[in-house]
Amino acid sequence: MNAKLPAGLLTAALLIAGCGAGSQSTPGSAGTPKVGLITKTETNPFFVKMKEGAEKAAQANGLELMSAAGKFDGDNASQITAVENMVAAGVKGILITPSDTKAIVPAIKKARDAGVMVIALDTPTEPQDATDALFATDNLRAGELIGQYAKAAMAGKPAKIATLDLAPGVTVGRLRHDGFLKGFGVQEGDPSVVCSQDTRGDQARGQTAMENCLQKAPDINLVYTINEPAALGAYTALKAKGREKDVLIVSVDGGCTGTKAVQSGQIAATSQQYPLKMAGDGVKAVAAFAKGGQKATGYTDTGVTLITDRAVPGVEAEDTAFGLANCWG
Repeated sequence: MNAKLPAGLLTAALLIAGCGAGSQSTPGSAGTPKVGLITKTETNPFFVKMKEGAEKAAQANGLELMSAAGKFDGDNASQITAVENMVAAGVKGILITPSDTKAIVPAIKKARDAGVMVIALDTPTEPQDATDALFATDNLRAGELIGQYAKAAMAGKPAKIATLDLAPGVTVGRLRHDGFLKGFGVQEGDPSVVCSQDTRGDQARGQTAMENCLQKAPDINLVYTINEPAALGAYTALKAKGREKDVLIVSVDGGCTGTKAVQSGQIAATSQQYPLKMAGDGVKAVAAFAKGGQKATGYTDTGVTLITDRAVPGVEAEDTAFGLANCWG
């Protein structure tokens, strides 16, 4: 799609919610610089919070926000369409959480070649320097923290581990998985990992994955999950088998719902990240570029905190009171 697209068609394309096209969230007057936000989905609470942060920052910095999302986690085609639409609409910068970290790169290159600054949020592209900058949690560190916690919490008990992962080809999933193994002190392929299933970070898929793993290895006693929806799906499957009390579940995200699940004991610990900050800082960077031409570069770590009410020796953590006060801030 190019800048000569008829105005009526462009407007129609931009208002198709959740189909990879953008919708204007913070209207501005003619000449107001535009910033685009493209998330993986519109329904995941993590991305809802990210959009909230972008909206607030756009209003505060005098920008017009256009937003878009894939129909599902992994929907690269819709994200490509969103990039093209936003470039055609004249955005100064695009913030994106890529669903397919490799396949989105050509579309990002075209946007950058057109003079648009592109910042990845949460999930780095492959290669990482395909975008101008990255504002994200250190996802390897997030996984490492819950791996260290799980190792200490198991207190020497032999582990039978299930990993409920994201999907092939997504860097954030691989980084968290690898970090968990590193923190726990095992290598990929270690016999203690008795089952691995992809969930796309979805609660229903997480439940199915856990059911499959329990059929394969009924003695699982430790579950790593890519995020808290997958963790809650795993908990549901474990509860149906009467195993929810004797299986340790650890996760990543630290959303308000997930933190409440830690508080209630459904999840033992989670690594909390801060999507509102990612989006807010990203919008500020676009504002600076729009006003002064200075592009953001490199990686900005937006922080991670282990949240648990069952602290273990040697692993720094905050309790759920802290987690609820800061969930996705």
